[in-house]
Amino acid sequence: MRYRIGYKEEKRKSLLQISGQLAKKQGFNVTGVDGFMQASGLTSGAFYSHFSSKNDLFKALIEAELHNSISLWQNNPHTTPEAWIDFELNRYLSIYHVDHSESGCILPALASEIARSDDDLKQVYQAELLRGHQLFVQHLGSEETAWAIMCQLVGAILMARSMADDALKLIILESCKQSIKSMLQNAL
Repeated sequence: MRYRIGYKEEKRKSLLQISGQLAKKQGFNVTGVDGFMQASGLTSGAFYSHFSSKNDLFKALIEAELHNSISLWQNNPHTTPEAWIDFELNRYLSIYHVDHSESGCILPALASEIARSDDDLKQVYQAELLRGHQLFVQHLGSEETAWAIMCQLVGAILMARSMADDALKLIILESCKQSIKSMLQNAL
């Protein structure tokens, strides 16, 4: 059976998107190849026409997900440091992001699984994360400030997701926003 030009690449992109959502919601390591393929509406046999292994899928997922995050940061319409970071704080530190891990950033969802992965996978993650870090540096003017803010953002989402009380989730998000703004007032 012959497929139209671009079909395989479209299917791979769709598989990555759906697998990313599933991995961020359930965890990558606990989801089997069959689960990813079933969610994508494909047979398990079709998996190997796109990826050589589950680890290969994880690498591709990390690249695709971090590329999406970087695109969001690049498309922030603001240019001044204060406006740029306010936009990011409001976008990232939202109750929607807390409650919908499948639609959010890969960092709070899968960083612990990445930390337990092999060095090859960590290198892929590191390379992409450093690209994102440079965008923060570009807007905030400091490597240390960029790391501090990125870590606070991810940590706040992770902490809020671990709470049962919705009011406490909001307190965590707002506290982090205020802490970052206060830190930046002193730094900028």
